Amino acid sequence: MSQQGYVAAPPYSQSQPGIGGFGPPSSSVHYGHYGDPNSSYSAPQPGVSKSSVPFGSPAPVGPPPPGAQQFSQSSFQNGSGTPGQQPHRFQGPPPPGNTGPSYPPYSHQSQAAFPNTAPASSTAQLADQLNSMQINSYVSCSGPGTAPSSCVPPGHPAAFQGPRLLPPTQQQMGLPPAPQLPPPPANNANGLCAQPALPPMARQGGIPGPASPNPNLQHLPGQPPGPGYPPQQANYGPQMAASQLSYPGALPGGPAQLSGPPQKKLDPDSIPSPIQVIENDKAARGGQVYATNTRGQVPPLVTTNCVIQDQGHASPRYIRCTTYCFPVTSDMAKQARVPLAAVIQPFAAVPPDETPLYLVNHGETGPIRCNRCKAYMCPFMQFIEGGRRYQCAFCNCINDVPPFFFQHLDHMGRRIDHYERPELSLGSYEYAATSDYCRDKKPPNPPAFIFMIDVSYRNIKSGLVKLICDELKTLLDKLPREEQEESSAIRVGFVTYHKVLHFFNVKSTLAQPQMMVVTDMAEVFVPLLDGFLVDFEESRSVVTNLLDQIPELFADTNESETVFAPVIQAGVEALKAAECAGKLFIFHSSLPTAEAPGKLKNRDDKKLLNTDKEKTLFQPQGNYEALAKDCVANGCCVNLFLFPNQYVDVASMGLVTMYTGGTLYKYNNFQLNTDSPQFLSDLRKDIQKKMGFDATMRVRTSTGFRATDFFGAVYMNNTTDVEMAAVDCDKAVTVEFKHDDKLNEDAGALIQCAVLYTSMSGQRRIRIHNIGLNCSSQLADIYRACETDALINFFAKSAFKAILSQPLKTVRDILMNQTAHMLACYKKNCASPAAVSQLILPDTMKVLPVYMNCLLKSCVLAGRPEISTDERAFHRQLVMAMGVADTQLFFYPLLLPIHSLDLKSDAVPAAVRCSEERLSEGGAFLLANGLSMFLWLGAGVSPELIQGLFNVPSFAHISAETTSLPDLDNPFSKKLKHILEQIQSQKPHTMKLMIVKQREQPEMLFRQFLVEDKSIYGGASYVDFLVCIHKEISQLLS
Repeated sequence: MSQQGYVAAPPYSQSQPGIGGFGPPSSSVHYGHYGDPNSSYSAPQPGVSKSSVPFGSPAPVGPPPPGAQQFSQSSFQNGSGTPGQQPHRFQGPPPPGNTGPSYPPYSHQSQAAFPNTAPASSTAQLADQLNSMQINSYVSCSGPGTAPSSCVPPGHPAAFQGPRLLPPTQQQMGLPPAPQLPPPPANNANGLCAQPALPPMARQGGIPGPASPNPNLQHLPGQPPGPGYPPQQANYGPQMAASQLSYPGALPGGPAQLSGPPQKKLDPDSIPSPIQVIENDKAARGGQVYATNTRGQVPPLVTTNCVIQDQGHASPRYIRCTTYCFPVTSDMAKQARVPLAAVIQPFAAVPPDETPLYLVNHGETGPIRCNRCKAYMCPFMQFIEGGRRYQCAFCNCINDVPPFFFQHLDHMGRRIDHYERPELSLGSYEYAATSDYCRDKKPPNPPAFIFMIDVSYRNIKSGLVKLICDELKTLLDKLPREEQEESSAIRVGFVTYHKVLHFFNVKSTLAQPQMMVVTDMAEVFVPLLDGFLVDFEESRSVVTNLLDQIPELFADTNESETVFAPVIQAGVEALKAAECAGKLFIFHSSLPTAEAPGKLKNRDDKKLLNTDKEKTLFQPQGNYEALAKDCVANGCCVNLFLFPNQYVDVASMGLVTMYTGGTLYKYNNFQLNTDSPQFLSDLRKDIQKKMGFDATMRVRTSTGFRATDFFGAVYMNNTTDVEMAAVDCDKAVTVEFKHDDKLNEDAGALIQCAVLYTSMSGQRRIRIHNIGLNCSSQLADIYRACETDALINFFAKSAFKAILSQPLKTVRDILMNQTAHMLACYKKNCASPAAVSQLILPDTMKVLPVYMNCLLKSCVLAGRPEISTDERAFHRQLVMAMGVADTQLFFYPLLLPIHSLDLKSDAVPAAVRCSEERLSEGGAFLLANGLSMFLWLGAGVSPELIQGLFNVPSFAHISAETTSLPDLDNPFSKKLKHILEQIQSQKPHTMKLMIVKQREQPEMLFRQFLVEDKSIYGGASYVDFLVCIHKEISQLLS
């Protein structure tokens, strides 16, 4: 680990009176979970810091809470330290004429997004204030009967290495509190979290690799080992179920220490690692069969591959919960503040080695349902009176069993045909619906796909229109169909447009396609019924003919203005006329400025960033909300492929896509030669997706709690029905539950999700998912059954919904406050007693802080001028529809060291943590987050690797413009291609590969994805965020 001159920052906890005080909390309405007056969000009492730390809230006034030890983290620099270099922080007024440091090759000032920086301290002051924060290794600190937690004993500086075993008796031992340092002079506007300075880029020696464990770092000079500890050798035993972090005061001897060796840098290996958690779960549960036969069991992590066997509860592929054990009372829920939510992905794809859903068909009588609450027959129903009646598990109503469904009970009170009927033995299955479940009591027609192409000047000249038409010729053969069908029942239609609309008649009896033009944009109508929507097989020659003609037909156009809302309106009218549901594929490239309904103006305003009006940037303009409602009412799903080269108002144009269950794709500055593969791959994937149309989802619960809030790319006409014009395998709805009575520990908490939809062949069906959760009066049980990945999905969606109506700072504060509350409640009520200086994390939440920091740093919540408003709106929309696996990867990207590929085995190399410290000059790393993919190459990477991947002799020969790897016939290239395909296949969006060479300009973009580090735009590093959260918790508990 490199030791040269660290620049230290003043201690965190010594805030000065009068620096941005804490007035009474703002009385703004709070979101989601925290909304209504009786809800579980209570505004913090005056004096309790509500720190949105990484984002510049004022520092709290007054001394630290009694008993809290002072702690601080030095600000580090990997190059040689410059005396008096300015630490980056956001609190306090900027000193006159003070500019942030700029580092080659970027000269981005931190001030851009966060104008408040602190004055530089002189070296002497730094020496005076040097404290050290220690986070030691994992030891078990769960006493008898407590939930497993993560803990690090205070004040034991012996080992800075990773996990090690301690004798079980030595659970928590601490040094006596060290003498406190005097507070620094008042001109030092201390923030809650001093941020480490940016590492300079163009430094000698490159990026340090992962620090090799050094057994000689046993303890700091002058510091005796803690009482009862023999001097530890670095002994890497298995990790115990606990990690606990401590922030002791200054080292004995204070500043005099400086004359010795420089301070050791905090070892990142000693704070909880997401990678370690993922790998541990893979080791424990990967490749096994996971049977869903027990109520309230916590499934393997979403990153663990296993075979799921449905034995009475829905597979975690369909439903994941924030906790699998609900508190019995609402008071307990308010105390813990753990959101009670389920992330439901009703059409999730299942791998080939798992059983697809069974279809239950009761003919004319239709599904069996409870007379009172209308819940569907499921494994939770209790048969009584010899099988003649059953008691509903959701509302306790006694119902008669219909004669055709009667069966005798065995000696256990279970029906003899229990295992023969999917609805009695499985968590998920489908019912064939009767005409009562159809619009106008008529069976639906098969759905239709309508392709709508923007043929304005730019799209013709760029070659995009020809590309789309050529691709559709082959793609239309691959329209989705039911497993048992030979061909697809989906019909297709075609429209082109710029300022006016062109409809095409492609009836199979015609020799040539016919074009009809609609010029009245205020009252759009469909000029033809017969011949617009056709079966591709029957009309193949006419359609192919049309697709050949479209690029030539508009080759000479010079029309650059476009319409947009009338295009969608035309699609809705066409589906209405054909009495079917369907999906519009719209290929569009510019802000719709032509005179017509839905005309948009450029309202992108960077001056609104970090003001209360910033939320308006995410709100739609015009009548797009009404248009979206009309689409949903008519089962019209809108898929939008955007090709912008400037602002297009994604917040407005994408709204219809979001509300109708469609998908938004965006290709900035589209170039035919480099971006076509990504676009075509997205289009192919999208057209072939298995999906349901014209869908309504209802979530029922057993007594004592109910679904109160729904987050997702969905439309709510009332408080209970989630309406979706279409729902595909990637879309998830996050549902929040609240108590309306006491729950029963024996009965548990039962959830049934029913989705009524039209299948791709035009059948009306009901898809049912059931899951049972435990209930407990012990807080420890709630924390023990939590799932961090689902929690982050919930927090992201509730925050991204809230930013439409609240200032971003308020939303960030709430997230911070909620995290601190959950962890403080655990420490107070569930962990063994511990010193104030210890940060104790529940085992199931030990990586919650790192994920929460990633969410707070995301471009949606941290506005900054470098990121366009459209990009932020785009990310917001995507996340609103994501399932748990997608949010997990999006907020904490996968980073693979591909220089260590083992060509002899099929194994993918183990991922490493998303931090610059893990990169090495001689390495090559692949990073993917579901939207972007980078191949980072160290300056010293071996020529063999470069030759094997790029077919060029050296690092200098690689072109930074490369967006794909050449097809080479060597094992290394083939193996990497296979890994890329594997990662791509699991994600809805195709990731375009970007090659990043160390110390070249694009590296700046890549660094934004190293989420454990301080962001170049001002987001806190993981270590700093832990310090801040710990401070919040200490204040809540003091």
